[in-house]
Amino acid sequence: MSQVTALIGLGNPGAEYDATRHNAGFWLVDAIARSAHTELRPEKKFLGLYAKARIGGHELHLLNPTTFMNRSGAAVAALTQFFKLAPENLLVAHDELDLPPGQGRYKTGGGHGGHNGLRDIISALGNQKQFHRIRIGIGHPGEARQVTNYVLGRPGKAEQEAIDRTLDECQATLPLVLEGDWAKAMNRLHSVK
Repeated sequence: MSQVTALIGLGNPGAEYDATRHNAGFWLVDAIARSAHTELRPEKKFLGLYAKARIGGHELHLLNPTTFMNRSGAAVAALTQFFKLAPENLLVAHDELDLPPGQGRYKTGGGHGGHNGLRDIISALGNQKQFHRIRIGIGHPGEARQVTNYVLGRPGKAEQEAIDRTLDECQATLPLVLEGDWAKAMNRLHSVK
């Protein structure tokens, strides 16, 4: 597998969305920036908040697009073109309805599963799907018609704590991913219950 050199968090900009489930990807990138002692700053050419981080001897581009979830692809395309990155160099962190809070999964390739951020990125990359993903479990409300309100709602205390534990594990396994040791990273993240 190709070297991951960019981590993109998915979410919606603005204070009213900060604490909503749909911003789980932003939360991870924010946490990684903090632990790497770097600050995400507005970067017009990448349509988002950008920083460069050093993690375990590897340089990593961090980006939280500020284009709103369903237009995330424009920011990702801008970053990939500027740094000449291939889809395989990208790791996209996003909320995942099909996993309960407290679970996270690495995945490479595949469809968008109805996720508007992923759908737009796939389209912006010329229908290339071979980028890596960190799926951060937020659970499912039970009915399809409740999904929009659910993802744009705030998690309860226990749910937030479970999501925070997942973010910690994602962060702990990231150095393994950057080393290319996907098996060990997956084994650790996927075994967390």
